[in-house]
Amino acid sequence: MQQRTIKKPVEVVGIGLHKGEPIKLRLEPLSADAGLVFYREDLAMSIPLSPDSVIDTRMATVIGSEKGFISTIEHFLSAVYAYGIDNLRIIVDGNEMPIMDGSSISFCLLLDEAGIEELDEPKKIISVKKPIEIRDGQKFVRLLPSDTARFDFRIKFDHPVIGEQSESFEFSTHNFIEEIARARTFGFAKDIQYLQSQNLALGASLQNAIGLDDHKILNPEGLRFDNEFARHKILDAMGDMMVSGHNILGKYESFAGSHNLNYQLTSKLLSDSRNYDLLTIDELQSREFARSFA
Repeated sequence: MQQRTIKKPVEVVGIGLHKGEPIKLRLEPLSADAGLVFYREDLAMSIPLSPDSVIDTRMATVIGSEKGFISTIEHFLSAVYAYGIDNLRIIVDGNEMPIMDGSSISFCLLLDEAGIEELDEPKKIISVKKPIEIRDGQKFVRLLPSDTARFDFRIKFDHPVIGEQSESFEFSTHNFIEEIARARTFGFAKDIQYLQSQNLALGASLQNAIGLDDHKILNPEGLRFDNEFARHKILDAMGDMMVSGHNILGKYESFAGSHNLNYQLTSKLLSDSRNYDLLTIDELQSREFARSFA
């Protein structure tokens, strides 16, 4: 399996979650070994993707520096993971990615429009060699060695609609589109009201999130999956793992994980070369991972 980029530039305009203003997103192909590079067009500033670029994880995964940043990259990166894209320039004209409908499906459609181009160099992946875990009380995230990429997530909320949910997802591009990509982010009305009073979440609406009051879902169309909340947590986790710059071959497990715990997990993974191997697909003992991108 070879490294991937896109066949042609594509662009879309969507609302930014926090400012509530239109954000233009443009994707451009890059050559082999160029990696995933974000670019603030309004600041003429490039931000290479790596855990070292992460500057905030409180409400979303944010990369950048004191000179400028890009927020809410995880939904887009989840689609990048699913399509096995290694080299891409991601251009925005503001400080956040467009939220679209709160899931990854719009980004999947954008990548479908762009098409996938295979390059001359072999695809490299991070193969987990040792168990890696981050804990915060009862909450945890971990990576385990595995011949397939698998994501198991459990959540527990003191809310009558959510309660305790779980989802176990064995990765393939097809399965991602069918089972994960349409799962939307969610928020509680009381939290949104507070955030908007702080000039945050100004773009949040029932068109780009599942809204909940103390008792029920506010979206008239209801849920897309019975356990949409747990599925969206897997979507987030896939995007956060892609901050490593490569697809990760391993089993991800979590109870009540967060962007911050995911960031700590990728940082810990990459901090010691004994934790992982950076291999080409052809060097793997199992060929199943390459077939999952078909």
